[in-house]
Amino acid sequence: MEKSGSFNSKLSRRVLIYILLCSSVLSISSTFLQLYVNYNESLTTLDQRFSNVETSYLQSISTSLWDFNEPLVQQQIQGIVKLPDISHVKIITGFGKTYQFGDENISADKVVEYPIFYSENDIGVLIVTASYKDIYQRLWQQAGFILTAEVIKIFIVAFFIIFIVHWLITRHIYHITYYSQQVAADKIDTPLVLSSRPKAKDELDELAETINNMRTTLKNDILKLEDAENALINLNGELEVKVYDRTAKLASSNNQLQQSLDDLTLAKDQLVQSEKMASLGQLVAGVAHEVNTPLGICVTSITALKEKVLELSHSVETENLTKSHLTKTLSLLIEYQNIIERSLNKAVELIRGFKSVAVEQHTDPELKINLSRHVNDVVNTVKTLFKRKKYVINIDVDEKLNLLTYPSAWNQILTNFLTNSHIHGFDERESGEISIKFVEDNGFLTLTYSDNGKGLDSSVVNRIFDPFVTTKRGQGGSGLGMNIVYNLVDAKLKGTIKCLDTKVGCSFEVRVPIKDKQGELEA
Repeated sequence: MEKSGSFNSKLSRRVLIYILLCSSVLSISSTFLQLYVNYNESLTTLDQRFSNVETSYLQSISTSLWDFNEPLVQQQIQGIVKLPDISHVKIITGFGKTYQFGDENISADKVVEYPIFYSENDIGVLIVTASYKDIYQRLWQQAGFILTAEVIKIFIVAFFIIFIVHWLITRHIYHITYYSQQVAADKIDTPLVLSSRPKAKDELDELAETINNMRTTLKNDILKLEDAENALINLNGELEVKVYDRTAKLASSNNQLQQSLDDLTLAKDQLVQSEKMASLGQLVAGVAHEVNTPLGICVTSITALKEKVLELSHSVETENLTKSHLTKTLSLLIEYQNIIERSLNKAVELIRGFKSVAVEQHTDPELKINLSRHVNDVVNTVKTLFKRKKYVINIDVDEKLNLLTYPSAWNQILTNFLTNSHIHGFDERESGEISIKFVEDNGFLTLTYSDNGKGLDSSVVNRIFDPFVTTKRGQGGSGLGMNIVYNLVDAKLKGTIKCLDTKVGCSFEVRVPIKDKQGELEA
């Protein structure tokens, strides 16, 4: 690249190869075309020779055969064989005599038979055989000569073309390339000059002028860049000082934000715990009120029972006891006993269900439970919150389904669902219908909870599981109920929960994996 006049370059070699390839293709094509024309001419000439044989030799041969001049016949057929490309001649007479001359074993490319007549008498047949061997040989000789001449001509023309192209174009391109490679910041003042150029400008001169203009522009840009670089260095120093100050302020703000986040997290946890305790407190109040009724009946029945026992005792002491009085008193005592027994059983059932809910929610153990009995306990306990309402609660669960799970989680999930239906879905309504359905399928337990209440607004559906989302803000709603349900399903039960599309009311689907059925059934 340092020698601008060097022929040893990729571009020169490529131009030379292209010239040789194009010239070779053209030469070979023209050679084949010429050989093809010569071949056709040779065949035409051969056909003319066969015509000459018919016109010039056939009449004389018929006369010689008629005169039985055999020496003359042999001389005539030898004369035919001496014609170019005729390899063999044969005459078969009507008298069974055969005359032939030439190489009978050579390959026959063309055979023509001429009948011999003398004064309308058929005296034999002349068979002339021609071979293309000499034609092919002549064509090969012509091809060799033509190709040799073409090769010499191609190399001479290619040499002159490559020399002209190199002198007029490529040497200047090499010089421009070398100049471009050597351009640097310290050599940018040196202009590009092409040597031995004519006065009339062409594309190379315009290219050199463009490169010089670009060099000048680049020089100006470098000066501007140096000025900008110096300004950037100064600005960098100022920015470092500002970044240091702002980093310190940002670190302080981050600490404050982290402290605020910790406080908010703690407050959220406390709110969640408060929500759970509030729910438990409501259950306590409801159960206490429900238990108070059967216990009051028990107290009343025991008081009446005590009076009847004292009255009976007094009758015995005064010996005024009659059979009818005794029978009537015993019937009343039995009735009081039945009333007390029913009331105590109802209180025991309420307390047992509440105990199951409250203790499991507090201790949070993983137990094997009968799902049907557990769900009914939870529903019966929560029903105390809205005993004055006429809600129809349909429970669909296999009574024989036992599984290992967290009962406290299901307590909180069902409690929150039922409470939401009561507070939000059936607000300002005295009646409603709730459906609770559990299905076991392929190792998963699916709860479908639905009611026919007011339903959810479209703006709330997408955020229903977010914390602090409520439609009763300022009316006692914390907005943590469904968030607690989501966390229990996701973190505790390792399942999924989603809000289903429904035309009436709202519906939720909880799907959790069922663990291996092991352990003792909860009492």
